[in-house]
Amino acid sequence: IEYIRSYYFNKVEDVRFSSSLGKFVGFTEPGLMYAKAWNSDTSYLAQLNAQKETYCHNNIGIDYQAA
Repeated sequence: IEYIRSYYFNKVEDVRFSSSLGKFVGFTEPGLMYAKAWNSDTSYLAQLNAQKETYCHNNIGIDYQAA
């Protein structure tokens, strides 16, 4: 299970957080700057990693039943 949070501008993905990497990855020039700033904030990264546990793991049984 992987938690992904993506940020878009003008239908182009700028930056993405991936719980498997545990950090942000930038895809555009502004996205690289955002990723650098957000990756330096360890409390924000810990919060996003905790959302994987909170959101994904609690809903996995519901998603499998629906499929």
